[in-house]
Amino acid sequence: MVTSAIDTKLGAEAVAKLSGVSKAYVTEHGNIVRALEHIDLTIQHGEFVTIVGSTGCGKTTLLNILAGLEQVDEGTIHLDCDMHLGRSIGYVFQHYTLFPWRTALRNVEFGLQMRGMPRRQRKEQAQALLAKVGLAGFEKACPHELSGGMRQRAAIAQTLALRPRLLLMDEPFGAVDDATRTELQQILIELWRSERMTILFVTHNIDEAVMLGSRVLVLGHQPGRVVRQFDVDLPHPRDRNAKRFTELFVKIRRSICTGLQ
Repeated sequence: MVTSAIDTKLGAEAVAKLSGVSKAYVTEHGNIVRALEHIDLTIQHGEFVTIVGSTGCGKTTLLNILAGLEQVDEGTIHLDCDMHLGRSIGYVFQHYTLFPWRTALRNVEFGLQMRGMPRRQRKEQAQALLAKVGLAGFEKACPHELSGGMRQRAAIAQTLALRPRLLLMDEPFGAVDDATRTELQQILIELWRSERMTILFVTHNIDEAVMLGSRVLVLGHQPGRVVRQFDVDLPHPRDRNAKRFTELFVKIRRSICTGLQ
């Protein structure tokens, strides 16, 4: 059950709460795969929660459930006031979701256009967002004229244009090179801090999880369940060579390996 109205069970600072959430799939051969089992999770306003775990542990399923793209088999999801995908929930996928026939500017404008925002106003907002993600000067470029990293920047701007209260990100930097990944991470941190967003970010990269997150969740493998949580008590900008960073990295990696057993 998904509750989309204001929910007093959440508390003043909570954006979403999952209680006893379970999800299973039936394969084409009739086998049952338990993707998630008894997930209890509260996401607070302004948090940057990163999720790590092995392939197939249910990370994407968890995001899809919060986005309303999949239904749960058991448990409940309580969402803050009027939380729906495309309205108060934004979703950035691993592979960009831009319209190939629209320019970068018109891609970012699209959601605002659907909301009926006047042309001049939506153009100004789209231009400002493209500048924030480092795409000033590329407003008239179509997706095929942009690099992979630039396309993902445009996709992030497209999602942020709707000012989501909860931003879901499914390995958004997984398909770019290391240098571009580092640059996109820094852009995202700056946007998170300036826009006061709440972010749930899935990654296979432990280094990325510690670099970005204020809290790191480790999901165990089939069934997916929260096996550990780590608060990242490191100030930004974060130093990968710092002792505390390394300690967290090692503990999270150990937890993932344990969750595979």
